[in-house]
Amino acid sequence: MLVLVFPGQGSQSPGFLAPWLDVPGVADRLRWASAVVGEDLTAHGTVSDADTLRDTAVAQPLIVAAGLLGLRELFASPADLAGRVGAVAGHSVGELTAAAAAGALSPEQALVLVRERGRGMAAAAAASPTGMSAVLGGDGEEVGAKLAALGLTPANANGGGQVVAAGTLEALAALAADPPARARVIPLQVAGAFHTEHMAPAVGALEQLAAGIDPGTAAVPIAANADGELVTDGAQFLRRLVAQVSRPVRWDLVTDAFARLGVTGLIEVPPAGTLTNLAKRTLKGVEVLALKTPDDLDRARAMIADHGGRAATLTTTEAVL
Repeated sequence: MLVLVFPGQGSQSPGFLAPWLDVPGVADRLRWASAVVGEDLTAHGTVSDADTLRDTAVAQPLIVAAGLLGLRELFASPADLAGRVGAVAGHSVGELTAAAAAGALSPEQALVLVRERGRGMAAAAAASPTGMSAVLGGDGEEVGAKLAALGLTPANANGGGQVVAAGTLEALAALAADPPARARVIPLQVAGAFHTEHMAPAVGALEQLAAGIDPGTAAVPIAANADGELVTDGAQFLRRLVAQVSRPVRWDLVTDAFARLGVTGLIEVPPAGTLTNLAKRTLKGVEVLALKTPDDLDRARAMIADHGGRAATLTTTEAVL
């Protein structure tokens, strides 16, 4: 069974979209996405520097637009995808890309939502100096206790011995100065403490906007960040997506869901690499591919032929948050 995954903020890098502009139609679609989000995504994806891409209001629309562009080179529509992909999932803002891939949202709905999500989270981050750091290794209980003692939140539980701590810059500095035993602390290039209570102001604004959207039914199950549950009800997934802005990402539970499904192949869309590296550590024996440039398209299509067509077998959730 094949699954598709869509990366979150921090996966972008200067110039990562440049090779894609040589693919027929990509420049036109990127120009359209730029008009929707009110940012020059062509410039941001080709010539903008790392400091510019660190801006949440820039990074989030760019990541979703890039994912949609890569996805379009593999599948013409959610219906086309449904015949060959068992499930999809996105990390943090990548949930918007996943929702569009599955047909729960249209591409334009996803782009409008990510525009407002990025702006709202950027404003929330600007209210106080906060950030995030990856904690690699160490004993899980000891890492959790250390974060709690410093008032930090485990904002991303990524599996494979990786937790992302979020909170004030002062507390993150204290963590770096005295890390848990056998653990490394790596500051992340993000502008705030995402997926914590610091992002609460962004949730209300996004709720108001989402109230005007009529979501569709997902053509394939979407594994949700909150708990790894497989969701096909578009309205429910939209509620989850909005709430997730201030709640921790449990990518470890998403990975567990993939394992239970019997996944045999995993493709990560642009800007790819982060989730593929996690999958190599947590989904042993699964063929994985980071779709970084058009040079990877032939292998991606071969993986779709080899692994596609086997549907998810777990019952999808219909619970209402």
